[in-house]
Amino acid sequence: STAEKPILLNNITDAEAFISSAEVVVVGFFQVPEASQFRLAAGRIAEVSFGLSTSPAVLTHYGVAANTVTLFRRVDNDRRDLDMNSKDVDAEKMTRFVRMNELRLVTEYNPVTAIGVMQSTLQLHLLLITDKMSPKHPKRMRKYRAAAELFKGKILFILVDSNLNSNERIVSFFKLKKSQLPALAIFHTPDEEQDVLTLDEVSVERVQDFCNRFLQ
Repeated sequence: STAEKPILLNNITDAEAFISSAEVVVVGFFQVPEASQFRLAAGRIAEVSFGLSTSPAVLTHYGVAANTVTLFRRVDNDRRDLDMNSKDVDAEKMTRFVRMNELRLVTEYNPVTAIGVMQSTLQLHLLLITDKMSPKHPKRMRKYRAAAELFKGKILFILVDSNLNSNERIVSFFKLKKSQLPALAIFHTPDEEQDVLTLDEVSVERVQDFCNRFLQ
């Protein structure tokens, strides 16, 4: 519940355990306990764990000099820092910062996460372009997530819902028609090299083979 947020991290052991507890966590490193806007943002984002630390040892351990909100994510072992000393950082900006950077094992693509996707250190992106309304969707996602585990730190796995109008240009970018979906599309950002595979069903083996072929 939001009443438990954020969790107080009193020492380095607490902080390390908290940061490794989920795919995405957010920690507020504050020199003073006054963090009302941070608490407000924590209450707005139910599915992300928020921690708070005012311990000088913890701040030093994570190389934080001043009031900072940091997002830690497992998918590419990366972190993103938001400097809280700028006067105009409020709960609204913090919420956007988290939404933009909360890349997961499988990240759903939308105009906000698109920014984080583009800034990721992982340069290989695999897209599953599919209809989220399909009765087969939950099963497809389970298989896709299982495959994502195998390529953690190598390939960013992305879900693209073909029902969204904002995603139509992605479908056409890979020269696909809606009748050909679901499909996998892999994309190497530096040189825009790509490959596409249309499939009737998503299986861990097919995703794995497709990725390995492209990697080779």
